Amino acid sequence: MALMHEPTAPYHSVQDALRVLETVARTTTGVTETELTRLTGLGPERLALLLRMLRREGYVEQVGGGAYVTGDTLRRLTSAEDRERALADKLQRTLDRLRDSVGAAVYISRYVDGEVKVTQYAAGPGMPAVNEWVDFRFSAHATAVGKSLLTQLDHNARRDHLARHKMARLTSRTITSDKLLLSRLESQPPTVPVLDLQEYAVGTVCAAVPITAGASVGCLALSLPVEHAHRLKRAADTLNRNAAPVLLSLAL
Repeated sequence: MALMHEPTAPYHSVQDALRVLETVARTTTGVTETELTRLTGLGPERLALLLRMLRREGYVEQVGGGAYVTGDTLRRLTSAEDRERALADKLQRTLDRLRDSVGAAVYISRYVDGEVKVTQYAAGPGMPAVNEWVDFRFSAHATAVGKSLLTQLDHNARRDHLARHKMARLTSRTITSDKLLLSRLESQPPTVPVLDLQEYAVGTVCAAVPITAGASVGCLALSLPVEHAHRLKRAADTLNRNAAPVLLSLAL
């Protein structure tokens, strides 16, 4: 499977965050913010934002004198023992916080062995998860999740997926022309959230942003009842701005 990689803002944030973590991990006594600025080449304001995120997520901790050392989250995620469980727990906590931040159900999805798979989600009162009335594996053409994942594949991989899954009309808004869908996927800017405006299910709108880590294709998505459609763009922008912690967890 060939991928279409074009770095997004969360990707660049993660690259910078990894540079900070690598620098912190090289010392057992800790490294100060001034030293991090010199060693990483990051500007003071940029570094301060990253350190705030890394502290919140538990990747670094501050000790005496304001020096930074590796945090418990980083130690757990980089340990061979039970890493998958630690990753799932960390992602769930991040999703729960994102759900509360954007006021919508949120999801992590991956493209695994040629299929769309929702791996984790967080919903809550007034923020219901999408009713999967048609298996997500067979409805990529109609969902924000599916379209976001497909945009990250090359043209041949997209055609292969659509050849294996008939584009059924799920609502009056569903695109069923592979030519039209492929054209829209080709022109989708990677920095702009992919939308589903009642294409999968009447009464639900969704948005998704890419979180590609290495050779793994993924996306972060949200769903809202259609009566809250006026909040979709702002919620999607918030989701995009806060995608870095999810991508960082997957990249470690």
